[in-house]
Amino acid sequence: MRIIIGKATQYPSHAPISEREIEERLATSGARYTSGRRLVVAALSVVDGPRSAAELHQEMGGEVPVSSVYRSLAVLEQAGVVEPHHGARGLTRYEMAEWLAGHHHHLVCESCGAVEDIELPKDLEVELERLVGKVSRLSSFSASGHALEVDGRCASCR
Repeated sequence: MRIIIGKATQYPSHAPISEREIEERLATSGARYTSGRRLVVAALSVVDGPRSAAELHQEMGGEVPVSSVYRSLAVLEQAGVVEPHHGARGLTRYEMAEWLAGHHHHLVCESCGAVEDIELPKDLEVELERLVGKVSRLSSFSASGHALEVDGRCASCR
């Protein structure tokens, strides 16, 4: 589930996935949209935050061999369909790319490693953009976007 900070509303994590657009992206990068890749996309499109290959394999009920999940994630990342998130413990988790899932940020539990999607209300997102611009100017850096990850402890680990 995606949480909207500052509101009580919660809603399903990702927008409807465009199979045709994914297939076109893969074709552009010279890859096919195989049944295994479709299953990985389907699994990522319904979870509430980034998942590792092992977590996806488990959530898919072992339907796709874990080695195929890793290969599918590599191909999907290369095509820009999924985005990796590298954790502090060296664990890489994946989620649908922003063009598919929408812009959001993450709450990362330092204890259990859970990652939860959050969407900021418009006024906070505008403030974050302002801060990104300010930090960028301090370093003569040209920012093209931002992602916020807040580390802490989830409700289960507190």
